[in-house]
Amino acid sequence: MSARDTAGTRAVSRRDRSGVHPGPSTATRWVIVAVIGLLFLVPIASMIEFTLRGGLGGGYTLDRWAAVFGGGLTGEYKPIVTGLTNSLLLAVVTVAVMLVLLVPTMVLVRIRFPKLQRVLEFVCLLPITIPAIVLVVGLAPVYSVVARMFGSGVWTLAFAYGVIVLPYAYRSIQANLQAVDVVTLSEAARSLGAGWATILFRIVVPNIRRGLLAAAFIAVAVVLGEYTIAALLNRVNLQTALVVVSKADPYIAVIIALLALVFAFVLLVAIGRIGGGPGSRRRRTAPPSAPAAPTTPLAPATGAAEPTTQEAALR
Repeated sequence: MSARDTAGTRAVSRRDRSGVHPGPSTATRWVIVAVIGLLFLVPIASMIEFTLRGGLGGGYTLDRWAAVFGGGLTGEYKPIVTGLTNSLLLAVVTVAVMLVLLVPTMVLVRIRFPKLQRVLEFVCLLPITIPAIVLVVGLAPVYSVVARMFGSGVWTLAFAYGVIVLPYAYRSIQANLQAVDVVTLSEAARSLGAGWATILFRIVVPNIRRGLLAAAFIAVAVVLGEYTIAALLNRVNLQTALVVVSKADPYIAVIIALLALVFAFVLLVAIGRIGGGPGSRRRRTAPPSAPAAPTTPLAPATGAAEPTTQEAALR
């Protein structure tokens, strides 16, 4: 053991004897988890209890849940179906726009223009610092032009949603991109005659697919929960439809909101599973490598070779 390792071990032992720990204790962690769990579970439990109320007659009933799962979203509840369909369409178009614009740009900056990395990061993280109402003020004149060029369909909201999901998508992809030596891989592919399209789709994208899937899932969750931009631009999505339906029947609106929360939770669990992956489990369970065999220092070179034992005996 070197002198540096010995000093580090002594410092750690002194910290242990003094009672200073690098992180919170197990009890503290459980308290933090319990507090955060209550902050989430109490409102959700209240929403569930609200949807089960029997109205003025008292008691609880499952009729409203049965109506939702039994295809009863017709008549005055039809805006929910329309809003959900529009939100799913927006999610697909937003993910496509985000990936097509962001992934090639990030790969190109990392390979050819590494000095622009900070500039790209600043531009991608800027939307998270601007309130949605301010974004709408700036997007309103832009959407007047978009409506003349592409029409006023709800899918055009994907351009605005692509802006608001940039910070989350950038962080997800960047975390995965930093773990891959893209420069070396691209140089090796170029030396073998591969073009930029081959490098992007057959080398880079398979190595960062976890980051791409995480960015796509987060974008879907953001799109399903967005209300301000759609309401101020007079578009119908899931959240605006819930507001309309809640004026007639708040119970059905809360049920759909709960289902949207469950869907978002499933997406987050999927992101966690993707982020862990089988590779990390293999790394955690891999046996420690055997220590290297000690090397024998070479004898200094001399002008003549050393005599062997037999030659010495003959002499």
